[in-house]
Amino acid sequence: MAFAIALLALLPTPAFAHASDRGHVLLLPTGYYLIGGAFAVAVSFLVLALLPAASLDKFWRRRLPLFTLVDGTSTTTGLLSFAGFAILVAAGFFGSRDPLSNPLPLVIWTLLWAGLTLLQGIFGDLWSWLNPWHGPWRLVSRLLGTGDGGPWCLPQWLGCWPAVVLFFAFAWFELIDPAPDDPARLAYAAGLYWSFSFLAMLAFGYRDWSRSGEFLTIFFSMVARFAPVERDDNGRLALCWPAAKLLAAEPLPPGGIAFLLLALSSVSFDGLSKTFFWLGLFGVNPLEFPGRTAVIGSGSLGLVLTFGLLAAVFLFAVWLGQRLAASDQPFGQAAGLLVWSIVPIALAYHVAHYLTALLVDGQYALASLSDPFGLGWNLFGTADLQVAAGIVAGAESAWWLWNIQAAAIILGHVLAVLVAHGFAWRLHPQPGRAALSQFPLTLLMIAYTVFGLWLLATPTVG
Repeated sequence: MAFAIALLALLPTPAFAHASDRGHVLLLPTGYYLIGGAFAVAVSFLVLALLPAASLDKFWRRRLPLFTLVDGTSTTTGLLSFAGFAILVAAGFFGSRDPLSNPLPLVIWTLLWAGLTLLQGIFGDLWSWLNPWHGPWRLVSRLLGTGDGGPWCLPQWLGCWPAVVLFFAFAWFELIDPAPDDPARLAYAAGLYWSFSFLAMLAFGYRDWSRSGEFLTIFFSMVARFAPVERDDNGRLALCWPAAKLLAAEPLPPGGIAFLLLALSSVSFDGLSKTFFWLGLFGVNPLEFPGRTAVIGSGSLGLVLTFGLLAAVFLFAVWLGQRLAASDQPFGQAAGLLVWSIVPIALAYHVAHYLTALLVDGQYALASLSDPFGLGWNLFGTADLQVAAGIVAGAESAWWLWNIQAAAIILGHVLAVLVAHGFAWRLHPQPGRAALSQFPLTLLMIAYTVFGLWLLATPTVG
C-alpha cells in the first residue's frame, strides 16, 4: 500500500485540495485558548490534590443497564457494506471528476473518516457492522473450507507494526499527496488497499490481521473505547461515563503505543501544516499558496517530525513520572497503559478539526449519493439538495462553532487527565506516588491543550 501511494505521488495529476479544505476556516478568539489552558491547569490540580483513588474508581465503574442486542447479522451487513464500497469505487473510476459531485471522496474523507469516527466515539463499535471485509471474508473462507484461521501465522514480534506503517501511508496520502480526493486516484488507492487487506486476511486469518495490520479496524476499535455505550460478551448494553472503558484496557505493546501517538500527531499536523507559522518556516507565502505539490517535501518531513516529537515528549513524560514516583513498574507497562489517555485528546482534535467540513461536505455527500455516476439519477431524493454552506457562516454560527471546538478540546484534555490518573493509581496504589508520577504527563496535556486551541486561533490557509 505504501509503495502504491508512492507511485501515485509520481504520476502527473491535477492538484485538488483535500475535502476538508473546502470547509470554512473559523479562527477561535485568542482569549479562548488562554482561558482553556488556565481551566485545564485548575482541573488538573484539583484532580491531583483532592480526588481520592476510591472515589474516582467508583465514578468510572457506574453503569446503567439497557437491553440486549443480538449480533447475528454482521455477515449480511458486511456484504452490503462491501457492495456499497464496490459501487463507490466504480463511481470513482467512471463518475464525475469533480470531488464535490463524486460520492467516493465525500464518503471516505467526510462520512467515514470524519463522521464515523465521531459516531464511534458516541455509540461504540459501529464499524464491526460496517466493515467491508468481514462479509466477503466469511463467504470465501466457507467456500474454501479454511475456517477462521489462515494457512500462515503472523510472528508475535510483529505486533501491530504493519498497521502503523499502513496508517502512516494513509495519513501521508490524506495530508501530503497532491490530489487525495481526485476520484480516480482515490478509487485506485482504496481498491488496492481493500484487495491487499482481504488477501492478508485469507492468508493470516481475519482476526489476526484485523488486530495487526488493518489500521481502520484498529483505529475505530480504539475510538470505540471512549463511547458511553458498553456491550458485554452476552450482547447486553449499558451506559457508562465517556472514556470509562479505557480504564479496563490492557497495556498496549510498542506498536500500539506508536499507533495511538500517530493518530494524534497526524491530525495535529493536519492543522499545523495550514498555519501561516508553518508555511513561513519554509518560505511559503500563505497569501500566495502555490498548492500542495510545492510542499510535498516539507509536509512529509513535518508529518514525521510531529510524530517523532510527540512520541519523544510523551515517553519522556512517562519516564520522568516513573522516576519521580520511584516506581518499580516496568517502563513499557506504564507507557502502554498511560497511552490510552491519548484517545480522548485524539477524538477531541478530530471533532474540532473536521467539524466544519462535516457540516458542509456532508451535505455534498448526501446529494452525490443519489447520483453516484452523474447520470441524472435521484436514488434517495437528495440529488437536488441545495447545499447550505452558510451553516458555518455568520456571527451566530461562528460563535456556536467556536464554543463547540474549544469545548471539545478542553473536555478531551480534562478526560485524558482523569483517565491518566486512573491508570496512575493502578500503577501506584499509594496516592502520593501516583500524584508524583502524573506531574510530567499533566504538564504535557496542559501544553497540548494550549497548542490545540492556538491552532484554532491562528490564521490558516483553507
